[in-house]
Amino acid sequence: MKKRILLFTGKGGVGKTTCAAATAVRAAELGYKTLVLSSDPAHSLADALDRPLSPEPEEIAPNLYAQEVDLYYSMKKYWGNLRDVLLMVFKWQGINEVAAEELAAIPGMNEGTVLLWLEQSYREGDYDLIVVDSAPTGETLTLLTLPEVTQWWVSRALPFQKTAIKTVGFAVRKTTGVPLDKGYEELNLLFEKLKDIHKVLSDATLSTVRLVANPEKMVLEETRRAYTYLQLYGYAVDAVVVNRVLPKEGTGIALKKYVAAQDGYLEEIDASFSPLPIFRVPHLGEEVFGVELLRKIGARLYEDRDPTAIFYDEPTYKVTADGDAYILAIRLPLVDETAFTAQRFGDQLVIQIQNQRRNYLLPRFLTYYTLADQWIEDGWLRILFEPPEET
Repeated sequence: MKKRILLFTGKGGVGKTTCAAATAVRAAELGYKTLVLSSDPAHSLADALDRPLSPEPEEIAPNLYAQEVDLYYSMKKYWGNLRDVLLMVFKWQGINEVAAEELAAIPGMNEGTVLLWLEQSYREGDYDLIVVDSAPTGETLTLLTLPEVTQWWVSRALPFQKTAIKTVGFAVRKTTGVPLDKGYEELNLLFEKLKDIHKVLSDATLSTVRLVANPEKMVLEETRRAYTYLQLYGYAVDAVVVNRVLPKEGTGIALKKYVAAQDGYLEEIDASFSPLPIFRVPHLGEEVFGVELLRKIGARLYEDRDPTAIFYDEPTYKVTADGDAYILAIRLPLVDETAFTAQRFGDQLVIQIQNQRRNYLLPRFLTYYTLADQWIEDGWLRILFEPPEET
């Protein structure tokens, strides 16, 4: 089989660490050599597995390896003397000391260490599956867009041509004693690694994202937002995991209102994310920690399905330019052209299909455009957004 990477993300507190760890435990049980890697600074993976973890991958059960990324350990391992090199270069360029200190901390360095670990494990390790317990949604989007941001940053921070680097490096070394050429090469190597793992994460046949949510209003809104932007940036989402679903019966009077509201949110989740597969994980009625309980969660989550499978492999949401306008396309199979309406309310697109309503979050830049037309074509709802008329 191809190597696979699964990223679990969601609003903080929804149980994404539990779902990621349960997936890893389930895959290892099925014979896949699996690494579960935590990129969440909260480091709850060790709590979920109920054992301490090291900053390097270590085997904790047959076929199961685990790792919690430690920022200071990782910076020493990967970034080496780059910060000192950058600091001296900025000072050599005449930037004052305080500003140089700020600039030497490369934007996204924390997230970059996670990607570098992921790149190394994917390239060097013989894992069948790498499960990433990502940080909450916003940090995950930062993580996934990091290679483009850092490439932009370094091209402006060190605007030297490769052919001139030896000359510049000699001048810097003579003034400061810092081997700029070596540091520059090291920096470029790290960015090449970031670009390599970005290609892997962008390949839907290798990497997919699984969104973890609870049947609650605020969680649902953030999950929609994450889904919109992951699709917009070209990352494949192959499932939504609804965690901690309470049973309809036997929960008692105290939770009766909560369960009633939960049913409405479950219907809304089905409508919002269709045709993605939606997996429901029942609330166990107890804290989940330790491999045995994670094994139980994994069995309920996947039942007879293979956790390494790609559960959905088509985009469901995309935006393309059309001259000065944009066309938003949403996958809506089997919808008749006369059986829907689409309206925009602020940054929300509300689609009414007979008696069903679906809400989608629009990319922020489209809120400045005017909804001009809408039509169904080849199973896709296409909506034309035109730029506002100049006043």
